[in-house]
Amino acid sequence: MKITLFGATGAVGGQCLRQAVDAGHEVTVLVRSAAKLPIELRDSISIVEGDALNVDDVWRVIDADTEAVLFAIGVDKHSLPDLCTEISRHILDALRGESGMRFIWCGGGSTFVEEDRITFGARFVRKFAELFMSLRHEDKEHQYQLLQQYLDVKWLGVRPLQMKDGQLRGQYRIGFDRFNGFSNISFADCAHAMLSMLEDDRWLHKAPIIQY
Repeated sequence: MKITLFGATGAVGGQCLRQAVDAGHEVTVLVRSAAKLPIELRDSISIVEGDALNVDDVWRVIDADTEAVLFAIGVDKHSLPDLCTEISRHILDALRGESGMRFIWCGGGSTFVEEDRITFGARFVRKFAELFMSLRHEDKEHQYQLLQQYLDVKWLGVRPLQMKDGQLRGQYRIGFDRFNGFSNISFADCAHAMLSMLEDDRWLHKAPIIQY
């Protein structure tokens, strides 16, 4: 499958990149600096240097042959407000009207959706994010709200809880199960879940929680 990946130099994106290449997909990445990509993977992918906040650069890496876009851009304390939301808007505009393309994104566990089973633990996760990770929390909230305006685009996504380094297990829970502040998932398995959505429409227009 021909995939365009945003966020290839981050923790989740790096795993998406490696697993996609290992699976034999044709991968194009948009990065600010190619030097940040793993040396051993550079010859196996198409690299375009640019800025995803620039709509022209986004359209450069999404063409008529693109079958899926993976969104794994992370947010830290140095990120611009609504970074993920604004980049997603550029991508979704590019995909609008292209029925064969899909958008697979990585959200945040502190974003509640209507299918969630809201428990005390879930409320703790949300309150913690609001207090200590407000930039990321608000961006992911806005990103999810934006997606509701693009139901003509085939989008799917996951909401990971506390992410950490770890081996790829390939076994985890994905859905709208109860979760709390101790729930977690590895970057590798988050990427694995995203890639599993390349040919699975079970979560179309849904954003399930992923956790062990």
